[in-house]
Parts: sequence; C-alpha cells; structure tokens
Amino acid sequence: MINKLMTKLEKLRHKLNQHIKKLSKLRYLQKSKTFNFLLSLTVGVIVTTLGITTDWATTETPTLTYKTSWTSNSLDNTSLLVQKNTETPKLTYKTSWIGNTIGSGNLRIQNNIEAMYVSPDGTVYTNSHWDEAGMEAAIYKDGKVIGAIGDTHGWSRGGGIAVTANSKYIYLAITQGSKGKTDEDYPPEGTSWHCVRRYDLSGKPAPFPEGRGWDKSMLITSTKSEVTGLATVGSELYVSDFAANRIRVYDTDTMKQIRSFTFANPGAITVDPQKNLWIIQSKNGSKPAKILHYSQSGKQLPEQIADIVEPTAIAIDRQGKLLVAENGPRQQMLIYDIKDQPVQTGSFGSKGGIYTGVAGEVGDLKLYGLTGVGADASGNIYINSNGFNKSGTDLRKFSPSGKLIWRSLGLIFVDNADADPKTDGVDLFTKQEHYLMDYSKPAGKQWTYKAYTLNPFKYPQDPRLHTSPDGTFVRRIQGKPFLFLTDMYNSFLQIYRFNPDKDGKIAIPAGMFVGSNGADKPFLAGNWPPNQPQKGEWIWRDRNGNGKFENNEYDTSKDYPYIGGWWVDSKGDVWKALRTEDGIRHYPLQGIDAKGNPIYNYGSMEKQTTPSIFNDLRRIEYFPETDTMYLSGFTVDHTAFGDDTGVAGSEIARFDNWSKGNRTPKWRVVIPYDTTGKREVSTAAISVAGDRVFAVTVKTAEVYVYNAKTGAQVQQLKPGPEVGSESGWIDIPYGIRAFRRSNGEYLVFVEENWKGKVIMYRLAG
Repeated sequence: MINKLMTKLEKLRHKLNQHIKKLSKLRYLQKSKTFNFLLSLTVGVIVTTLGITTDWATTETPTLTYKTSWTSNSLDNTSLLVQKNTETPKLTYKTSWIGNTIGSGNLRIQNNIEAMYVSPDGTVYTNSHWDEAGMEAAIYKDGKVIGAIGDTHGWSRGGGIAVTANSKYIYLAITQGSKGKTDEDYPPEGTSWHCVRRYDLSGKPAPFPEGRGWDKSMLITSTKSEVTGLATVGSELYVSDFAANRIRVYDTDTMKQIRSFTFANPGAITVDPQKNLWIIQSKNGSKPAKILHYSQSGKQLPEQIADIVEPTAIAIDRQGKLLVAENGPRQQMLIYDIKDQPVQTGSFGSKGGIYTGVAGEVGDLKLYGLTGVGADASGNIYINSNGFNKSGTDLRKFSPSGKLIWRSLGLIFVDNADADPKTDGVDLFTKQEHYLMDYSKPAGKQWTYKAYTLNPFKYPQDPRLHTSPDGTFVRRIQGKPFLFLTDMYNSFLQIYRFNPDKDGKIAIPAGMFVGSNGADKPFLAGNWPPNQPQKGEWIWRDRNGNGKFENNEYDTSKDYPYIGGWWVDSKGDVWKALRTEDGIRHYPLQGIDAKGNPIYNYGSMEKQTTPSIFNDLRRIEYFPETDTMYLSGFTVDHTAFGDDTGVAGSEIARFDNWSKGNRTPKWRVVIPYDTTGKREVSTAAISVAGDRVFAVTVKTAEVYVYNAKTGAQVQQLKPGPEVGSESGWIDIPYGIRAFRRSNGEYLVFVEENWKGKVIMYRLAG
C-alpha cells in the first residue's frame, strides 16, 4: 500500500516540478494562487500518507510520523525540488548486527585475544595489544564478559601478549609510550616503557610504593622489547624479558626484583605442581622453538620438548599435565605427561584444525590460529583461536570429555559485510568469514558463523596475510562466486575464487590490482609480494592456480597515483576512479581462465573522462543492466576544504545511458560534507541497491537514504536500541554496503569498528 501511494506521489511531484520549471520569475511563484494551492495539497497528502503505519514496523522499534518541507536547490541553473526531513522519519526498519556474540554495551567480546590465563575457578583473564573500544584486557566467566581490566587504552598506552593472576592480583603486560611535556610520570620523548602493570581482581590498577606511571601501578622491565611471558609461584612473579634474554623474578607484593637468570628468547611461562617452570623458547632464525624446564632458582633441568613447530601458549591442567597450543599445521592443543621426560599422551581438537574435513568449515573441535590454552580445577579446557593476521576472537570452553560448553565470538575488526546475490542474502561474507543468515530470528541471533576462508598453510602468499583489507564485494561472475577486497586507502583490489571440491570453503587468491606509486619504486614496500614490478602499477593473475605471486603473472602500466575508489559491476567488470579530470578507468572482464581466475589486462582498459561537474572523484558504482552510473566526489559547486582524503565527497550524481556517452546528470544531491575543516560532518561511503542510494556519515554513522530515481532523501537511519543506539566512526571507504532481497527488503551493512561488529539495518522494500 505505502509503495503504491509513494509511486503516485512521486509522479505528482514530478508534474509539479515540471510546472515550476515553466515559471520564469520568483515573484510570480510567490503570487501564484495555483502554485500555492498545489504545493499545500501535495505536502498535506504526503504527510497523511507517511503517517500510515505498515505491518513491517515492529514493536521493538516504534513507528513515528514525520513532517516534510520542500526547498529549492539550484544546480546547473535548474531549479530542483529536494525533500528535506524536519523530524524523525517513520522507523520502518530494524537494527541488528553480525560478528560479535554481544551487540551492545561496554562489556562485549574484544577484537583479539593474544594471551590468556585461566584461574582454578574458571575465570579467564585476557590481554591483547589493541582493542578499538579500549578493552585490550578483559575478564570472562561462564561465557560472559564480567569485567574489563581498566586503563589500557589511549595516552600512548596499549596492552600486550602476556597475563597472569594469583589470589590477590592480576599482572598484565602493557606498553606505555611518551605523552609529551607533562607533570605526571611518563617516558621521555622517543622512549617506551615495556611494563608489568598490577591490578586487583576486579580489574582496577593496584599501585605499589615504587610503582611508575601516572598512578604508580607500573613495573618497568625494559625499554627495548615487550614482556613475552608471565607466571606466579607463591610470592614470586616471573617475567620474560625478551630483549635481554632473561627471566626476571619479582616479589608479587612489593614488586621489587629478587633475582634474574639467563634464558634465550623467552616466551610464555607456566608452573608445574613441583613449582618448577616450563618456558617457551621462541624460534630464532633456523633454530626451532622448544619448551624448556627450569627450577625456580634458574637452573636448567634436563627435560625439554622439541617435537613442536609453533608453540604459542602453555598451561598446566589439574592432573599436572602440560598443555601446549601448537599453532603449526596440526592446529591442536597437545597434552604432555611431564612427570619424567615429557611424553605426548594426547591431543585436543581435530588434527589439522579448521582445515580438516571440509576446509574452512567451522566445527566445535576445529581450531585455527591458537593463542591461548588453559584448564580449571574441574578439568574444563579453555582455548582461544585468533585466526591469522589477527582475524578475531574465538574463545571456547570444553568439558573434560571434550564437549563444547560455550563459545564467545568477536570476529570483526575494520571490516564490512556483503551478500551473495545467488542465495538472496542468506550467505554473507566479510574479508575472512562466511556467515549463514536466518532472518526469522531475533536481532543479533540471525547469523551463524559458517566458515573461515583463509588458509595460511596452503596459501602462505594470500594477500590477507600481508595487508589489511577491510571492504568486501561479493560477486557472481558467470554463475561462480568471487570475493573482491579493498583497503582503508583504496590502494588495491584483491580477488578471490572458490573451488569447493579441492579447497572447501577457502577463498583462493586469484588476482590483484594495485595503483601507481608516485615515486619510481615498488608500490608495496617490503618482501611481499615476490617478483613485484619495481615501478608503476600492476595487475596480478594466478595463471597456474597455486596462489603464489610468480614472475610471469604480472601485467604492468603507469597511471595517476591518487585513487578515489573501486567498483566491480554485476558482469565482473572492474572500475577505478582516479582523483583527476581524466579519472575513470574501466577494465572489461576478458573471461575466466582454465584455473577459474577472472582475466583483466591493461590492453583492454578503457579511459573515460570524469563528468565536468566533479573536480575530485571519490566513488564509482556502475550498473550494466540499466546502463546507469552513480558517482560521488567533490564538485565545482561544493569543493573540498583542503585535501579531505578518505571521504566520499560533497555530492552524488546519477547518469543514465552512460555507455552511450551521456555525461549530463539525471540528478545531483548534496550529501553531508565538511565546510569548516573540522570534519565534524562528512560522508564516508555510499552504496546503491535497487531503488535506493545509501550514504553513511563518518562520525555520527547516520545513514542517509535517497530515492535512486529522483535523488530525493526519503529516510535517515540511526543505530537502534538493539545495538545500544550507538556506533563508532566509519573508518573505511566501503563502510556501507547495501543489498536488495527478492522480497524487496533492503539489507544495509555498516562497519562498526568501535565495538567489533557489523551493524545491519533491514528496511521494508
């Protein structure tokens, strides 16, 4: 009903607009009784119509009516009517989220867990270098976050990779950097303190007489490298000082150093029932890692474990057995009897981890990227999987028999989702994860973690291991699924294919575009990718299908170095917007090769001129089915305040009959943009789906919804109570992706980096 009325009103508005164009003088408009009558009638009908409650509105999100006004927006010497909302529109949408077990509040699952300690009563203490919302370290119990270990974020401060606790205190590895001139106790400029910071068991800092830092709770152990291991034995605290190749021993109450002893490349520490130490000796060049046995006094004991590849964490269970997180190809927790010479007596988890069976498919006992192991006094087992290249938190508790008791997920960090068009949005993908959706379930319960799509053992040159992609496009090209990933700076476009028969759910590296470097040097610094062209830009295609960057697989060129945005259309063609007058590049798909890789090259590339209304093009979305182009950027009429990088610009414009050469916009709409230099208001990203154009602002994360046919704003979305009515800033150029389902419903995915999730809006069609 509402859609039919809106269609009729749109036709009426169009006729009214045509009538106004025929009127030549503003004073005639002001005196025209016919005009005033029509305008009043139109507004009255619209207000009445939009007051209608639809069945789609929910009790969770109350329906509110709103008023509209019409103002004249003069663009290209043409007077267009642009709708502006003056009150909150009807909330015919629902808010939900994916990727985090907890959708709102300060105590949600953190971005990563890089170390953990499990107390006898099953309390889990964690640590990590960084969490966007400031919860680098947390306290978990019974599958819930019961507290944050405080003051680990900001003021040049961050967490670390070691944590332990006793019956009185938590001991946390942190790094404290300089803060400039201050009366408080901070490191001098150019220096960082690598510390052990002491907390009470509620997570509040616990100062001590000779403590350092602004609150006197920090013990400085090094200015050269971070603390890599922590453990307590009675009244003694053992600390791995990696740079000094020493284990330092402190009194747990006074925090004064008692003694130290030499240990090469010390890592994680645990304590056996005899109160002796087991310490990971990290690999050093060609020397493999080991686990060595030491007395409290620092005497090396003869027992050691050398049959491991990449031990990342260790703990002792209630039976006195040593638990080892083996992060090599086995992806298991190994169990050793250490009463005499260590003997492996068992393992926990599927051998091969998440890559066994259907590779990448999630399972209760399939581990991946282990960073923490532990056990409580009841024999329950705790394991954290962090993925690879810090993919996200997957913390699980198992019974002694191996049954999964609970699982806490925090899988999203600087990321967004997109829908598989073939499955009508039932399958969603982020840069490393695959989710299965059930839209009949309540908010936050619709998603199931289906697969982890990265395999570092089979494809060690996967660009996701060496870069930081953050925006996902899911495309079906000739019926086959592909992922395309960009990054925060639009500097590349990565391409992934799937081969379920050989690789299960894994996304296989297939291709990559990079831009030109302004200087004559390789575009990507460092040793990756191998065989990279030494200057210019390039397209890589995995010609032999092994996922490696090889010498004969690059196509090279030279172009303008400043990229505004990327796009992949429904046919598989790639588009690139450059921030210059001659700034549109079109790479038509040249087919799919025998290995399943899409083919692109510079020989078939088309250069297209940027429409004259733009002086700085930022985003591009082309739809071949209708030959429609949507562009955003800064325009001659609404210029940027300085070099306002990263944002979508000041206007969105639609162009029909693009391939026929039309460069006159059907409509233009001004979107929120910075006019003061403070960037309090600016648009981060846009997305077009069906009959709607969506744009999201940087700091307020508000979604502006426009009619794709007219450019008129029709709605504005804000995070609902389901996610605490809050969101962090939008940090990435594709921080919004929209998809229209076959039933007309719109799914709108918005990056929510702050609290580690993707917000999902559901709008009636």
